[in-house]
Amino acid sequence: MSNDTLAGATSATPDPLSTPAPSSVAAAVPPGAGSTGRAGPRPGLLLGTILAGLFMALLDVFIVNVAAPTIRTDLHASGAALQLVIAGYTISYAVLLITGARLGDLFGHRRLFIIGLSVFTTASLACGLAQNTGELIGFRFVQGTGSALMIPQVLSLLQLNFRGEARTRAMSVYSAVISSGAALGQSLGGVLVSADLFGTGWRPVFLVNVPIGVALLVVAPRVLPKDRRSAPERRRSLDMPGLVALGAAVTLLTVPLVLGQEEGWPVWGWICLALSVLLFAAFTVIESRLTRRGGAPLVSGRVLRAPGMPRSVALLMLSMAVNAGFLFAVALHLQTGLGYSALRTGLTFAVTAVVFGCTSLYWRLLPSAWWHRLAGAGMALAAIALAVLGLALRGGGHGGAAFYVGMVLLGGGLGLAFSPTFALALSKVAPEDAADASGLLATVTQLGQLIGVATFGTVFLNRLGSGTGAHHSAHAYAITSVALVAVAVVGAVVAVAATLRRRG
Repeated sequence: MSNDTLAGATSATPDPLSTPAPSSVAAAVPPGAGSTGRAGPRPGLLLGTILAGLFMALLDVFIVNVAAPTIRTDLHASGAALQLVIAGYTISYAVLLITGARLGDLFGHRRLFIIGLSVFTTASLACGLAQNTGELIGFRFVQGTGSALMIPQVLSLLQLNFRGEARTRAMSVYSAVISSGAALGQSLGGVLVSADLFGTGWRPVFLVNVPIGVALLVVAPRVLPKDRRSAPERRRSLDMPGLVALGAAVTLLTVPLVLGQEEGWPVWGWICLALSVLLFAAFTVIESRLTRRGGAPLVSGRVLRAPGMPRSVALLMLSMAVNAGFLFAVALHLQTGLGYSALRTGLTFAVTAVVFGCTSLYWRLLPSAWWHRLAGAGMALAAIALAVLGLALRGGGHGGAAFYVGMVLLGGGLGLAFSPTFALALSKVAPEDAADASGLLATVTQLGQLIGVATFGTVFLNRLGSGTGAHHSAHAYAITSVALVAVAVVGAVVAVAATLRRRG
């Protein structure tokens, strides 16, 4: 789609996503940003650089999934160790996202993006060269830390350096990247593992990041605008009490979610989950008191009070839970039940990823009067698609044409649910709060994926039990699809209820 096409579409109707930046932030937009919304002389290169970093980091959440059996065989990993290889990245990534957003606000988004990219690229090389599971687990935690430093800066740089129509276009591409990363990660993982380049087996799923990361490290210092911070911004504290409370709360939530199924949901897992609720409550109290004292909480109260933010948080979490839970359960069914190879399994998800991405890019071409209704329609369409997929696979076969129809509908439905919700939520946030909003929404998205895998993965694996064969696996997936449909319906109800309140 050309820029002229989108410009014509957005100028035909009022665009609430392209409101001018407040004067306090105008100075942060480089020369050339003016009324055209261009981010300096090379806006395309700037956008391509930061989104390439984002895409690379998002892929690594899921790219390892289809490589897991090969890693287990090659490194003789136990089930728990293999789970930590997959989860180590996610745990450190989820725990540190909001911290990474604040660090960017304190020390400069350009600087933190480059630091995070350097850590991520170096850790990717170390993962690809790891000789045992202990090394691989440790480097995965470091890799997740690099992502947590880098990813929040992407949205902040986008918000601060694009305005008007340019921001509208940039946000469309941003949503497409963040929403399709999961499915594309599994697709690329399947291709790389099956290719077995030079007999390296699973290692290319990590090493592929190295040349890309090095290239971005060469380009980024040249195209990212220099950080400019006013004295009041430099004096903003890191809010250590809030940081400790939030980090502990997210850790206690994520660790049992990613390890619970493998460990048989032990008592310690439930204790951790209960403690996480208490710590989230403590975090809320700490942040409220800090705000009343005129301090700088980790997440600005302006972000939390932005119109529609609670609804957006709920919808993002539900849509990502459905997406991740579906990908996890179907990948297991295709490989263990139907005997698909890693390559075939990965490529199967490409259909959903392409439709998801295209929907994220082009939904703005619809009349703006429809935009607030798209999330409800998307979740309803996702529920229909999940029902079609459950019926197509229930007999133990490959599903035929109905399976691919369901995959297309699911990509479109989740794209309509996720991308407009994400973009409309950000349109209510002032650019000076971009870092806080970025950390919050990225954390919610990640936690939604974790909850989806833990919840729907448990349903599938419990129904699967020790049984084998396509029919047994198909039955387990059919039960899981009922749960997925139910959650998608809840998401549709939440979205419709919020739309009705808005109209009232």
